[in-house]
Amino acid sequence: MSSLDADAAETRLAPYDALLVVSFGGPEGQEDVIPFLGNVTRGKDVPRERLEEVGEHYRAFGGKSPINDQNRAFVANLQHELAEAGLSIPVYWGNRNWHPYLTDEVKRMAADGMGRVAAFITSAYASYSGCRQYRENLAESVAEVGPAAPRIDRLRHSFDHPGFVSANTDSVVGALGELSRDAAEQARLVFVTHSIPVAMAETSGANGNAYIEQHEAVAQAVTAQVSARTGAQYEYDLVYCSRSGPPHVPWLEPDVNDHLEALAAQGTRAVVMAPIGFLSDHMEVVYDLDTEALDTAKKFGIEAARAATVGTHPDFVAAVIDLLLERAAVERGEAVDRASVGPPGPDADVCAVDCCRNLRAAKPALGGWDAPAHPSAPK
Repeated sequence: MSSLDADAAETRLAPYDALLVVSFGGPEGQEDVIPFLGNVTRGKDVPRERLEEVGEHYRAFGGKSPINDQNRAFVANLQHELAEAGLSIPVYWGNRNWHPYLTDEVKRMAADGMGRVAAFITSAYASYSGCRQYRENLAESVAEVGPAAPRIDRLRHSFDHPGFVSANTDSVVGALGELSRDAAEQARLVFVTHSIPVAMAETSGANGNAYIEQHEAVAQAVTAQVSARTGAQYEYDLVYCSRSGPPHVPWLEPDVNDHLEALAAQGTRAVVMAPIGFLSDHMEVVYDLDTEALDTAKKFGIEAARAATVGTHPDFVAAVIDLLLERAAVERGEAVDRASVGPPGPDADVCAVDCCRNLRAAKPALGGWDAPAHPSAPK
């Protein structure tokens, strides 16, 4: 690359020195399972027996969650595609609940001299657990590192980016190909995401109810694209998995297993389960769908296939790079054309004061209009 080309690439990334991938994390072995689940449930008063019950899901897979390896692959693909585009920027990766921990990565970025960082959160939708809690974690990490910490900006949610939708469309079309011909033509598309408490869903986004609204938008867009690609018309449902918490607290329904039973009673004989609520194969995908839900479908005589998560799909990786370049242009004061598949449209770059609020306790969170000042700011 010529020095002129390098300067142009550098300008496209300005003011950012690095990209930080912020994720959930997962255990890497049997001895990690309970400590990891303790991190996940800290402050939530979850009894030990419930941790042991969930821990059995991990133990069935050798105590290792697939998420960390998939994040490693995602970071590697990001680095490769950035280099192919002539964009020279380091990519860091930090987790909320397991190694590499987010605070350790913020320390590493500080040691590496990173001054301004864009953060991509591996959750495509608005909710407390999918956005604000990560922003709280970022605020805690920056406060712990102190004045040397970089300034960190969150990239907007990826749910409505055409690359996210097209990657999910490819996955659904691929899963239809796993069914018998007759079943594929008559299959129902069952879009699956993580259940959350109803109160959290109602307070998601700047105006409430964004979690469901955004998932519905993706389900509609993917269904339309699948129909256009295959020439067949499909009906779809949005359902939930991985409910936890006290039984008396209402969570989003229907559960995917209950829904499959209801579909069987209605005469449905084939489904594709598409985990649009997950960017990679969390335990909620490989256990709740690949184990429990596929067993439920078999029990009720439904031919079923599970669509892949977007993971390292080229369209999704390209979408993340596009979101990085979009935010960089915004920060430079340039007009941008935000890629979107349509209503409800792109989320804001900076979260509203009450967006996805913490229903337990008010905590500082980066990336919002109410974000705390950087530790280096004058007192």
